[in-house]
Order: sequence, then C-alpha cells, then structure tokens
Amino acid sequence: MTRAPGMTTPLAEATGPLVEATGAHVEATGPLVEAAGLNVTFPVRGGLFQRAGATGLRAVDDVSLAIMPGEVLGLVGESGSGKTTTGRAILRLLRPTGGNVRFDGIDITQLDRAAMRPLRRRMQMIFQDPYSSLDPRQKVREIIKEAFVIHDIGTARDRDERVVEMLRRVGLPSDAMERYPHEFSGGQRQRIGIARALAVGPVFVVADEPVSALDVSVQAQVLNLLLDLQQSLGLAMLFIAHDLAVVQYVSDRVVVLYLGRVMEIAPSRDLYQRPRHPYTVALLEAAPTPDPARRRRHAGLSGEIPSPFAPPSGCVFRTRCPHAIADCASIVPKLVEIAPGHSKACIRDDIL
Repeated sequence: MTRAPGMTTPLAEATGPLVEATGAHVEATGPLVEAAGLNVTFPVRGGLFQRAGATGLRAVDDVSLAIMPGEVLGLVGESGSGKTTTGRAILRLLRPTGGNVRFDGIDITQLDRAAMRPLRRRMQMIFQDPYSSLDPRQKVREIIKEAFVIHDIGTARDRDERVVEMLRRVGLPSDAMERYPHEFSGGQRQRIGIARALAVGPVFVVADEPVSALDVSVQAQVLNLLLDLQQSLGLAMLFIAHDLAVVQYVSDRVVVLYLGRVMEIAPSRDLYQRPRHPYTVALLEAAPTPDPARRRRHAGLSGEIPSPFAPPSGCVFRTRCPHAIADCASIVPKLVEIAPGHSKACIRDDIL
C-alpha cells in the first residue's frame, strides 16, 4: 500500500482497538467478504420510465468480487456506475435481487433482521456526506454511545469513557462529546462519523466516498486517519471513490465498475501502470495532472454514461469505446484473468 513519506496522525501512539474485534480471522487464507453474481434491480412503478417500457433499473449486474482480511479494495467508476449500490448490497442495507454475499463464510443474502443483528456489529459503513449522516438533534455523546447501547457493549457507567476514547482515536478533544454536529467543520464531522462506525469493533468497513464532500485541504488528513485506523485495527475495507488518485493511494487492489458491471480488477500498482481495459484507460487519461507537459496517449471518452433503464446490448461500454467492433453489440464479455490477479471483461485481446 502506497503511503506518503513521513505521514503521521494523532493515532500514531494509539494502542489496540477500543472494542475487541468480534471474530476477526486475520490469519485466514480465504476471503472475509465475497460477492458472487451480485444483482440489484429497482422496480419501476408508474411514471415516464414505465410508459417507455422499462421494467426496472438494474443498478448492479453480475458483480463478483472478494475482499481478504485486512485488505483495502478500491471501487471506482463514473457517477451512476453502481458503486454505492454495490457497497450497500454487500452490507445488506439493500437486499440483492440476485447472486449472493458471503461474510466470513456465512451467506447473508437471505438472512432476516434477527439473524443479521449480531453480524451488524462486525460490518459498518462510513457515509459520504458528514452533514446528513449525523443526527443534528443529538450531541456527539449520544451519536457514538447509541452504537454501544444497540449492541449492548460495556456498561452504562463506562460508555462515556468509551466515547472519549473513540474521540481521541480520531483526533478530537473529549469536550467534543458535549457539542452538536453543526458546531463542527466538515472534516471534524467526518471524524465523528468514522468514530461512530468503528466504535463497535467491526472487521469490515465500507467507506463510501468518505472525503469527496470535504475541502481539499482536509481530505489528506481524513485519508491518513482512515489508513492509520485500518492498519492498526486490521480492518478490511471497501473504499468507494471516483477520484483515481485517492483510490491509488489507499487501495491494495482496484475494481473498475461501469453501468453496474465489472470492467477490470487488478492490484493497484498493475492497474495504474498498465491498465488493460479501454474504460480504465479512459478514466486514467481523464484524471487531472499537475504536469502541463503531459500529453494524452489515448482518445478520451465521448458522451455520457447510458441510462441504466436501457443499457446497451452486449458490452455495456461499447457505445463509448474507441475499440468497439460489431461483435461487441451481441457478446456480453466475461471477466477473464489475463495475468495473475488481473482480470478484464473485454472480447478483444489485440488492444492495449
């Protein structure tokens, strides 16, 4: 994992997790989280899209991925590609309409609320918008303490101490617990959201664009905080973002998603040094660079991502792909391994 030289945070001297990890298998050889053929379709009930003949919006289409214990898996793609829906389906915040999700060997796809409850403590989410993800009517004390109450962690007497410890871990003073969310900056609110997610000792976290709503000046601070916590607590993480530079910085491997389908999966270094799918190449070429002498090697994307109500036949990327051929309209490309740990979904092997 790439890190900035000399990176430090207030957590550098933190000791072990506040709440003991609940069944983390750090020495396990198999995936902690595994999605196989995951589908999420939202039904259309009336309105313009139903009149146009659409039967549903397929936000996630046959997505398969695996996350090892302690691994950070990046998930990238344009807006509307299904990144957030994938993360929510993996956590069972949305019920998949097809495929399955296994967490630590347990198929959670069809578990009811009671059966999911003990697993909720082990899987948490950090939301994108710190302004809307925190209850404005609650003080920080209640926001973080609520997780302890729900999962029956600690006693009523020591829960305040646990809140203080969580605030310290994310670099906030103890008196922050007596204030309301509106009294904090955006970066401080996101730190509170991180403290709430990690308070119950999860082993897996979905971070849904956790820095995209923050000022550039504080994004690096929050990223470094997340990485320090991830490493010190041994967390597995699905890191969702559209900023390719951020994903490269935090991720061990990267999944590239387009219109709900996986286009490419590779170790982070391999993906950025030698992308093998035309969509990945286009994303990297479109990323801004501070070097004015840099010249594009490939043509950029034209047009916008198609509507998920009426995705293209065959390869969903074909309508914007500079290398598309006639067969791309009829063949749905399978995700095939082309090098150790590196897979792509493209029928053409004569490009890139």
